[in-house]
Amino acid sequence: MLARATQAFAILVIAGAVAAPQPASGPETIVLWPEGVSHLAANAGPELLEDGRVRNVHHPTLTAYPAPAGRRSGAAVIVCPGGAYRRLAVDHEGTAVAAWLNGIGVSAFVLKYRLVEYGHRAPLQDVLRAVRQLRANAPRWHIDPDRIGVMGFSAGGHLASAAGTLFDAPEGRTGADLDRVSARPDFLVLVYPVIVMDGPYAHKASVANLLGAARPADLVVRLSTNLQVTRDTPPAFLVHGGTDDSVPAENSLLFFQALRHAGVSAEIHLYEKGPHGFGLGPNLGPISEWPVICAEWMAAHGLLGRR
Repeated sequence: MLARATQAFAILVIAGAVAAPQPASGPETIVLWPEGVSHLAANAGPELLEDGRVRNVHHPTLTAYPAPAGRRSGAAVIVCPGGAYRRLAVDHEGTAVAAWLNGIGVSAFVLKYRLVEYGHRAPLQDVLRAVRQLRANAPRWHIDPDRIGVMGFSAGGHLASAAGTLFDAPEGRTGADLDRVSARPDFLVLVYPVIVMDGPYAHKASVANLLGAARPADLVVRLSTNLQVTRDTPPAFLVHGGTDDSVPAENSLLFFQALRHAGVSAEIHLYEKGPHGFGLGPNLGPISEWPVICAEWMAAHGLLGRR
């Protein structure tokens, strides 16, 4: 079992600011919006952590887990935990994943993004700002600005797929200088992702939390990310379980099909059996081997070799 990384408690502001003293044993936390969070809720209230899940996020961050100097490949992954846009499974879909990535030489940055309290625009802005932050500060983190990927689980997979399809979207910008930096990820890893926003395969809770009750038809289409794939969408690796009764495997299949039609390199692993939310869970049969296969895919795409 992968050891859980300790919780972040120091603050590093990268975009034009200061670094607080950092305990040697803890990861750094990068404030995504040092200039102030856009449209911060007036009744923000405290952030809540319970059973390895975070709720009520108002101040988005990245928690940094750099790969060990002796192993680092230069690749980096922004990890988006799932939780139906209501909470974030920062434990088994965050810090545990970061530990695995570090083990294969990849620096990991766990994204704590805004949720149902804000709805659409806010999560997209957060993930695109995260890509821009890392790319603009690549030397600081010893990463290659051309090998920055986004990995997402469940609703976090939807957000990762949005980063890969809506990276140049106007609603992903806030007018800050950092908007000039490309927000396009170089690759995607989508694990039992939410993709569609309507129809029999939609995950109703994620749709409701992201889009609210009104759900304008144009926004439903825009955020069904399989409909937004173009030839500029980055290469993707997808994993889904065939017995997922929460987010049907058709979500991954539809995104994969769209990638194929656009001529984008893609690989999918759809297992006969596999529940929702398995993360890196062992002892689930063949599906537990997906991290090994994913690492092989990353190596085949030149993401794990040092430059």
